[in-house]
Amino acid sequence: MRLVASDLDGTIVGPDNKISDRTVRAFRDCADAGIDIVFVTGRPPRWLKPLSEALGHAGTVICSNGAITYDLGADRLIKAQAMSLPDLFSAAAIIRELYPSVRFAAETVDGFHLGPGFLEAGSEELPGTATPAPLESSLTDADTVVKFLARVDGTSPDDFLQRVRPAVAHLVSTTHSAPAVALLEMSLQGLNKAVTLADYAASRDIDSADVVAFGDMPNDIQMLQWAGCGYAMASGHPEARAAADKVAPAFADDGVAQVLESLLRTL
Repeated sequence: MRLVASDLDGTIVGPDNKISDRTVRAFRDCADAGIDIVFVTGRPPRWLKPLSEALGHAGTVICSNGAITYDLGADRLIKAQAMSLPDLFSAAAIIRELYPSVRFAAETVDGFHLGPGFLEAGSEELPGTATPAPLESSLTDADTVVKFLARVDGTSPDDFLQRVRPAVAHLVSTTHSAPAVALLEMSLQGLNKAVTLADYAASRDIDSADVVAFGDMPNDIQMLQWAGCGYAMASGHPEARAAADKVAPAFADDGVAQVLESLLRTL
């Protein structure tokens, strides 16, 4: 074990946006043992406070499902892999035909573009001073779009994904990570967490066989499959559990910490 790669939400970060003391200790013990640590999340860089505040992590974070590589300690963007606006708008048109009431939003390296109705006014999820406007009017060629979001009511996240993904596969990569909200996350075609994690590991001369990865949702599947040993959380999505080599105890039981403690004892 030379590298530990971990998802955040539902894996080590709870709904309260906190990381347990046991999990913090386990990651610090890994760092003390000389093991490289990288966090791989769907979150944008502005939502990484749990890592800096609880863990004191000052290293690399792979954000936005692989679209952004970020130096948390230096608060610096290392790399962004952007979608093209023509592909984004073509995908939007296809999704709108399938789900006429769909709402859209887009993450860029500089902030958030919010389509009408995507979030309710006053929502805690509303970032900064984002003002709702059609993406066709708010996005320009100067924007580096790293994630395109689609949200709809009246269906499940899995059904939404299963219907949309094949329809837009020639344009974008599509996944989801919200357990109870029909919210799709789209990025550059062919991009996912595993692609960027593999690049990071290669830059450290670390083979996939020496990587242990943790995740809980469909957006973690490729990462769990790529790693030498991928652990899905027992509390995670069935498809993530099916894709992983092993299943870690549930999030509520500090499953990642339990596995890391056990692995460290074998070093």
